[in-house]
Amino acid sequence: MGIEATRVPAAASPSTLRRVAASPLSLWIAFLSVHLLLGGLALHGNGMGLGDVYLVYKPWAQLAAQGTSIVGVSSDWVYPFAALVPIMLPLLAGADNYVGGWLTLVLLVDAAAFAVLIGGRERRRLAAGWWWLAFLLLLGPIAVGRLDAVSVALAIVGLLWLTLHERAAVVTLTIATWIKVWPAALIVAAVIALRSRWRIVVTAAVTSLVIVIVPLIFGAGMHVLSFITAQTGRGLQIEAPVSTIWMWQAAFHVPDAVVYYDRDILTFQVTGAGSVTAASLMNPLLAVCSVVVALIGIRAVRRGTPVTRILPELTLALVSAFIAFNKVGSPQYVAWLAVPVVLGLVYQGRGFRIPAILVTVTAALTQLIYPYLYDWLLSVHPAMVAVLTVRNLMYFVVLGWAITALWRGPRGTEADADSLPQHAWPFRAPKQEPSADPVARL
Repeated sequence: MGIEATRVPAAASPSTLRRVAASPLSLWIAFLSVHLLLGGLALHGNGMGLGDVYLVYKPWAQLAAQGTSIVGVSSDWVYPFAALVPIMLPLLAGADNYVGGWLTLVLLVDAAAFAVLIGGRERRRLAAGWWWLAFLLLLGPIAVGRLDAVSVALAIVGLLWLTLHERAAVVTLTIATWIKVWPAALIVAAVIALRSRWRIVVTAAVTSLVIVIVPLIFGAGMHVLSFITAQTGRGLQIEAPVSTIWMWQAAFHVPDAVVYYDRDILTFQVTGAGSVTAASLMNPLLAVCSVVVALIGIRAVRRGTPVTRILPELTLALVSAFIAFNKVGSPQYVAWLAVPVVLGLVYQGRGFRIPAILVTVTAALTQLIYPYLYDWLLSVHPAMVAVLTVRNLMYFVVLGWAITALWRGPRGTEADADSLPQHAWPFRAPKQEPSADPVARL
């Protein structure tokens, strides 16, 4: 009897892998898997990935529900007033199930953003969807354990809608800003990059007015704006880039350089010779850097650089500047960088691969720092201070890439595929011919 050769299954072809990657079912299975894993790590992993949720958010929500004390209304608050909405929503699951309610809320807002991102199944959008899932996985439990998760999801939706449904986009971005302040940078970028700047300003102002009226009706008074000044007098948080100087001093036992817990701000801070002066200089430095970046963005628009180049790079530069020159360095801030990267991957595809890689590396380093080895950082172990140093340097690398790309404008032949969309603001830029690239019409 002849011996038949055993047939070995061939490896999946690249075309098969592409089809699987482009399948909505594959994307949604990956989405749910990533969020279930992150939720499990936050609930049962080492560290306190959900510490703010059950130690800070839940008490705020319960006091507000009882009418005992409403932060931002009856007292000053570090967050804008609209942050109270996502903080209170998990109570719908019951006080005993607040953490589960919080994770469900994050799952739902991320799902909404993911649906907008991969809608239409355009190749760049699908790639951006896979990148975002990888980013969340590398960032770890902090990606679902802080209020920033809600603002990030809203910001992604707002930016993706910006040249399609402008008013809805600006309303969404303004709401995100009244949850966490940082999305204001995205609105500034839109005002610079798009021709309809006054309509954007008016829409954002009207939306803000509607939001502010609510706490004012309940007698908030100046408490409603307390988030602007609440962090002015704080010290240097240990994870902030500027704090690296004193973290190394503390690691080598330099006199007066110590890590301490601030019970008013509820964060670990570092102090030492010159730290008070440095803390007082950070806000002016942040303002100066933001103005410089904005001016570079205006220069890019005046040169006729397409909005598909300007908007992702300008938002990345502004957001990374907001982190790099901030005296607060909370680990969840890294999540903000996902928003301009997602937009850049949608608008530019492979042209945005360098910042995409840089941001994922930054996310991975951040997960190593928090929550798993945070105790090592608190004890100022030199190895962890070294990891923190590299992570903080990554912020400046990302900022440098974004500013350089914005200054140079279109890179080589890549500019041929882009043109100014309908709502671009030219600052007397040369007239551009319409492009056949569907991404350029987003």
